[in-house]
Amino acid sequence: MTTNLLAHRVDRVLMIQAPPEIVFGFFTDNERWAAWWGAGSTIDPTPGGEVRILMPGGVEVRGEVLEIAAPVRLVFTYGFTSGTPIPVGASRVQIELEESNGATRLQLFHDFDEPAVRNEHVQGWRYQMSLFSNLVANRLHAGAAQTVDQWFAAWSEPDGATREAALDRIAASNVQFSDQFSAIAGLDDLKPHLAAVHTFMPGMRIMRDGEVRHCQGRVLADWVARGADGNERARGTNVFALFGDGRVASVVGFWNRPAAGTRG
Repeated sequence: MTTNLLAHRVDRVLMIQAPPEIVFGFFTDNERWAAWWGAGSTIDPTPGGEVRILMPGGVEVRGEVLEIAAPVRLVFTYGFTSGTPIPVGASRVQIELEESNGATRLQLFHDFDEPAVRNEHVQGWRYQMSLFSNLVANRLHAGAAQTVDQWFAAWSEPDGATREAALDRIAASNVQFSDQFSAIAGLDDLKPHLAAVHTFMPGMRIMRDGEVRHCQGRVLADWVARGADGNERARGTNVFALFGDGRVASVVGFWNRPAAGTRG
């Protein structure tokens, strides 16, 4: 069966907060390909190279790379080695990557010759591309806990020059920060805001409390604030948004138990 006359298509688009070079690397590295599809899955990233996908339950897909152009395009055939959904070589998958403000716009096409078979794959690709986006984000932000710790350390640093240098390293120039006491836009606004924290609450320290939780470039981190005497003053939770380069894009803080007279 030829893949030249395939009239029925699954078309999915998603944004991944990572540059195309990072995203495309998951199509050329067997370890990353297997992390997406399942243990034992492989890809030979050359024209004519074999594509092998091992799904849960022993379902196996095989195909052939038709076109590969890093970091913008991958095209391969797709079919099952057993069963009836799609014979090997009878459908075609095309993945296009486009850079967009430091992120990647990924568009996937899967072409079939039968509408019923196409319909069977709509939810499957919705699920698989969601897994893929999470996989890229988890690899890209493997150091999210360290970024959170550096953020809190900057808030706790009494020396102005050291504090500002730390913020320059970890935060975007247009970083946003909001909590019940703050509506901050940009580093030029954040730096004097933190200086005021140390003026009005000298000795205040903020530390992460427990493990961070990460999903799709968003990080949830609990914190505890202690005064100069070491006594607990407040607890809360911050939601961090990270850019693809790992810098902090925005933070929203939620206070769980503020003590009277504290702010930050």
